[in-house]
Amino acid sequence: MNWKLQASVLSAALLIAAPAAFGDAAELYGKSCASCHGKDGKGDSVMGKKSKARDYTTAEGQKWTDEEGVKAILEGKEKMKGYKEKVTEAEAKELVAYIRKFKK
Repeated sequence: MNWKLQASVLSAALLIAAPAAFGDAAELYGKSCASCHGKDGKGDSVMGKKSKARDYTTAEGQKWTDEEGVKAILEGKEKMKGYKEKVTEAEAKELVAYIRKFKK
């Protein structure tokens, strides 16, 4: 198989796989994060208000590195518990990418 055909096949595979992976992150966020951070990332749920969850739609709420986000998801931070028993590092990275999409 020549390199152009290989590149085309790889590109098509990535385009097909990317929405599925992102859908998984959205589903995981809905199950594990939205109760505090809100479905829209604003942190204005009942639990979010109590725990003073970040508003991920603002620049201020996005002031953290991707590495810090993965660490917080896996190990916890302040009032948020860690999810390393339920979420893989790859899933945590997908969640970070999903959360980044909330910024307006």
